[in-house]
Amino acid sequence: MGNGNGRKPRRFSLPPLHRSLSARLLLLTIIFVMLAEVLIFAPSVANFRQNYLQERLAAAHLAVLSLEATPDLMIDEDLTYELLSHVPAESVMLYRPGRSPSLTLAIKDVPEPEAVYDLREAGFFTLIGDAFMTLLRSEDRRIELWGVSPKDNDSVVRMLLMEGPLCEEMWAFAWRILGLSLLISVITAALVYVTLLYVLVRPMRRITENMIAFREDPEDESRIIRPSSRRDEVGLAERQLRDLQRALRASLHRKTRLAAIGVAATKINHDLRNILSTAQISSDSLAESEDPNVRRAFPKLMQTLDRAVGLCSHILNFAREGPIHLEIAPLDLEELLNEVGTSLQLDHEDERDWQVHLPDSLNLHGDRQQLYRVFMNLAQNAYQAGATRVDVQGRAEDGHLYLDIYDNGPGLAPRARERLFQPFAASARSGGTGLGLAIAREILRAHGGDITLLRSDAQGTSFRLTLPLSQNGSQPVH
Repeated sequence: MGNGNGRKPRRFSLPPLHRSLSARLLLLTIIFVMLAEVLIFAPSVANFRQNYLQERLAAAHLAVLSLEATPDLMIDEDLTYELLSHVPAESVMLYRPGRSPSLTLAIKDVPEPEAVYDLREAGFFTLIGDAFMTLLRSEDRRIELWGVSPKDNDSVVRMLLMEGPLCEEMWAFAWRILGLSLLISVITAALVYVTLLYVLVRPMRRITENMIAFREDPEDESRIIRPSSRRDEVGLAERQLRDLQRALRASLHRKTRLAAIGVAATKINHDLRNILSTAQISSDSLAESEDPNVRRAFPKLMQTLDRAVGLCSHILNFAREGPIHLEIAPLDLEELLNEVGTSLQLDHEDERDWQVHLPDSLNLHGDRQQLYRVFMNLAQNAYQAGATRVDVQGRAEDGHLYLDIYDNGPGLAPRARERLFQPFAASARSGGTGLGLAIAREILRAHGGDITLLRSDAQGTSFRLTLPLSQNGSQPVH
């Protein structure tokens, strides 16, 4: 996308392949598939070993049955060797309950076995353990095997055989399983990788590139993301990002215009205050005028000039203050609130009622001077709006102080409530700047708290102030 000022968006380098999300997804997929194959391999190799031994039992059963074809249940040594070589085993004995005698086929001088395995009593985990012991054993050994004959469930076969051929067969099976597992892992990982690449990674990369480009020039409308037609979480994220970027761009546009107006207004206010100050000095001579109409109008004129000078001063101070810096220290909140009440009632003892109700043993940390400004602004707003009584009620809960400030004034106009904490926009009285509540919120948020409007109607207005009971150091707020 191009932009309106002819500049091309900067190109940003994404993470290298080995650190990218795609590579990590590919690697994790291979690892997880291999882990699944390992979990499958253990019972598979145990089952292979059991099948191998079952086949040996079946072959042994058939071999020993050849004795029944002889009158004395005996065969010569050469035939014995040949029959046992087909099993393969060194001796075979067949037990048939209810039938006697048992049949035995064995070579002479067979040594004692080094291990005995009974398939009749082996459980799932026993078979797995025996299979891995066989795989890990390096030397060949003679084992004795017991099991029910696969050819006759009523017959039990006991045989002696060497474990080496079994170990070789199991290793061959293990290598086949490993090769198949690797093939399945690679194919699965590739399919998952391609799927995730198109479904997740590429959209995420597109969103990331757009966010980086938008950060460089948020006022460039062409850098706002164009959402795809997807209806899943990615599509929702794209649409939400578009709305966020539009809102941010509009906010920056307004703030840029307000900043330009503010610079001009500051210069105008500075000159206007000087002009008004000169007018104040010049108007002092009107107090000595012999014209009764002039003397009658003089107090109102001075009051108007004082209000105009004060308005200019408030605007200039707000523009010059910059970030708020807090000097945190323990303070006596009740003493601070009583001091605010005393200042408010100096010239209006019969008109202003200021009541404070706080819990005992309340320990608060904050900037005393800044909090004094908050309470003074709120109180002056209430009294200047027509209230005659203001109540402050507090409670401590979960490490925070909650102060509810009530007044019996006429309430705020609906238009004023809509833009209550916006500078220059929320004043409900003639000559007001609308800075009091904006400054109060800024100071409270610098402390980690906030201010909200609880209600405002014909019976009065109430605000809730929230403050943490403890603070850490000085905190500048921008």
